[in-house]
Amino acid sequence: MRVLIVGSGGREHALAWKLNQSSRVSEILVAPGNAGTGGIAENADIAATDLQGLLTLALRRHVDLVVVGPETPLAKGIIDVMWAAGVPTFGPTQAAARLESSKIFAHEMMRKYGVPTAMSNTFATYQDALDHINGMPMPVVIKADGLAAGKGVIVAPTEHDAAKALHDILERRIFGDAGERVLVQEFLRGREVSLLAFTDGVHVAPMVPSCDYKRAFDNDEGPNTGGMGCYSPPGFFDDDEMVRRAIDIAVMPIVHGMDQEGWPFQGVIYAGLMVDGDNIRVLEFNARFGDPETQVIIPRMESDLAEVLLACIDGTLDPSSLQWKPGCSVGVVLASGGYPGDYAKGFPVLGLDRVDPDVAVFHAGTTYGRDKSIVTDGGRVMSLVATGPTMAEARERVYSNVARVSFSDMMYRTDIALREVCC
Repeated sequence: MRVLIVGSGGREHALAWKLNQSSRVSEILVAPGNAGTGGIAENADIAATDLQGLLTLALRRHVDLVVVGPETPLAKGIIDVMWAAGVPTFGPTQAAARLESSKIFAHEMMRKYGVPTAMSNTFATYQDALDHINGMPMPVVIKADGLAAGKGVIVAPTEHDAAKALHDILERRIFGDAGERVLVQEFLRGREVSLLAFTDGVHVAPMVPSCDYKRAFDNDEGPNTGGMGCYSPPGFFDDDEMVRRAIDIAVMPIVHGMDQEGWPFQGVIYAGLMVDGDNIRVLEFNARFGDPETQVIIPRMESDLAEVLLACIDGTLDPSSLQWKPGCSVGVVLASGGYPGDYAKGFPVLGLDRVDPDVAVFHAGTTYGRDKSIVTDGGRVMSLVATGPTMAEARERVYSNVARVSFSDMMYRTDIALREVCC
């Protein structure tokens, strides 16, 4: 089976790495890919948003399965384009992907189908939104309705901060068309969990839970990023009963609701949860594999990923068939200095030959230099992921290997999974 993976990040490298282990897979293409995917697959220089270019590639190379990583091509309708041409593709249609591409749509669905979430209101004008927040308990959460590369959610500690966020989104349009409308929500307290699940539109098979780190710096300080690291499983959510309860109250109602509305959801549904004791509420839904969650989840997967993806497409997903390795995994993102703001590119990445063989290196923002060396080419450059029988061992192993890798202006958080091993 020939597989085409769409995307260029660490998530796509992890998917290629796992699919490369399947006896069902004979060849892997990645478009556009990175230096890491180029080592285990064939990269194709086609942007993830070039739907016609990707379709032409899939048809020309007789691709048997397309797997879509990023959210933007899903929102643009890549699944619809591929299936219309007869190319089997894993992921939700454009209509179903609105669970991620429109936060307002997602909250309307949650309210309609009884999914516990934050109280919220929708606004299209700055003044109306400003009038609403006056007198609200602080902090308050402001969300741009559309896709904003993981940066469209602002937690405003004061009314002044909330007003600035509303002005930036609705008046200055810092997120472009994604900010035509905003969602103003109450602030939920607790601990965040990422719970991803496979679904064929009817059946739901949860993956192991994980926790990611969105802030750029230690102690959750600095600006929001696409994610600076992740670990699995969280000690406070490492229980089959808790996972099943979260699936029952948060994911199954949405999957069934989407089917009832005529937008069946097939692919990966990602529930961002806020957990406070026994209270579980949904922060948001995503419509694809998470990044950096995938990088720590996939190494714990024993099942054949290709078989699971095909079962989702065929409508034959058996949740009981998924098998997961015991133990823990910790992933640390190595980023370019200045990320998520401006940063320089083209720095040689040194020390990769010194990384332990059983520590995964998932490339993201990398490319090849003139001498075929690996150089930086993005904000998040790569993730190192280690597994171990305990969180402490996995964490020690990943950071001992991080210390062997270097490039100019490299930055990373030193506290990934620290809360699981101390205090």
